[in-house]
Order: sequence, then C-alpha cells, then structure tokens
Amino acid sequence: MAQKNISSPMSSPKKMKLLFTVVNKKKAEFYVDLLQSFEINMQMVLSAQGTAGAQLMENLGLTDSEKAVILSVIREDRAKEALGTLEDRFRTVKGGKGIAYTVPMTSTIGVAIYQFLSNVK
Repeated sequence: MAQKNISSPMSSPKKMKLLFTVVNKKKAEFYVDLLQSFEINMQMVLSAQGTAGAQLMENLGLTDSEKAVILSVIREDRAKEALGTLEDRFRTVKGGKGIAYTVPMTSTIGVAIYQFLSNVK
C-alpha cells in the first residue's frame, strides 16, 4: 500500500516590519486611513511633541509642534510601496509633512497573531 503525502506545501512566512510615521497631529487620521490601503491590520497612534525651539520653528515656517507617531505592522513586501506613497503625500498634501521609516520584526508569538498582522489566512 502506497503512502500518501498528507503534508501540503506551505509557503514561507511573510516577513514583517514595524513602520513608524511621524506627522502633524491634525493629519494623523488622514495617514492612518492611507496606510490601511496597504493591508495593515494593526496601527497605534501616539501623541508626541516636536523638539525644535520656537526660533527654529519660526524660521522654518512651522507653527504646530504637536505630532502623532503612527506605529503600523506591515508586511515587508508592501513596505517599499507604502514608503513611496508616504513620501509622495509628504510632498503634495498641504500641512502633511512628515517622516517615515521601518524596522524589521524578527518574530511574533502565535500563528493566529501572525496571520492577523500579516493579513494572511
């Protein structure tokens, strides 16, 4: 009797990154909505305060030092596109300047958590 191979070929897990996006607090909701289009299932918005002094802010034409830091978990294969879109919006949206960068995630605990964060069923 021939043995059946009951294991199905599995694709390798998608690597994950933590995306940090720092923007003016008034634009945080706009960027959270924008980032959701990149299959991001988990985001957290933290309030922050800019560190530039009043004189520097005035010289740069900046009036608002209240910032938001958006933490998003994104799949590595979507990160480059998301960063490119953010860069474009930072240049074109009035009052929408900001910075964004990613940090690799090396592990997650639990299959269900990984599936949720990576948007993989």
